[in-house]
Amino acid sequence: MHWPAGYQSRRHGMVSTFKIAILGAQGVGKTAIVRQFLFNEYNEAYLPSKTRRVYLPAAVLNEHAHNLQIMDFPPIASFPVNTLQEWADARCRGVHSAHAYILVYDICCFDSFEYIKTIRQQILQTRMIETPIIIVGNKRDLQSGRVIPRRNVSNLVKKSWKCGYVECSAKYNWHVLLLFRELLQSMGCARCKHVHAAIRFQGALRRDRCSLM
Repeated sequence: MHWPAGYQSRRHGMVSTFKIAILGAQGVGKTAIVRQFLFNEYNEAYLPSKTRRVYLPAAVLNEHAHNLQIMDFPPIASFPVNTLQEWADARCRGVHSAHAYILVYDICCFDSFEYIKTIRQQILQTRMIETPIIIVGNKRDLQSGRVIPRRNVSNLVKKSWKCGYVECSAKYNWHVLLLFRELLQSMGCARCKHVHAAIRFQGALRRDRCSLM
């Protein structure tokens, strides 16, 4: 198994650090997704993110520990072309060193999809190594207001972009665990691929299979 640069692992009680960058336009629900995943909470009041937020949970998957560094970024004008440009803007710091990207759009907002479409292309142009990217359509609870048919987006993302695609509802905590399951699998956590996300990440302390710390 080949790990990205900077991704550290140790077999036999495996310990690793996995950096995840979450990007998207304003108001798509990036922070809401993170807080549902980590704290099982949702705030109806919308507070725009103006600075980068970093969360440091740990996931234990079948006796293998993975330290997660989840970086929730505010909307950025463009993906920095190099680390010098990245560090010139405090909002972007750490985005180049991510091992995987979650690009979130609002299924009811066409412009938010265009935003992640552009950001994805910029990531491909600036990153020298192949990096997992998962596209996330949030606000599935507002299905009636969808602006692009799900099948169209799914076909584009999976067949043309070669990325993972998940739709979720941060408000109702629907498919949020599935999203992070898919993300870790894309990083090579194959040993856990047959375990349901809810078991792996939340309820399976009883089975001693997986937990979040």
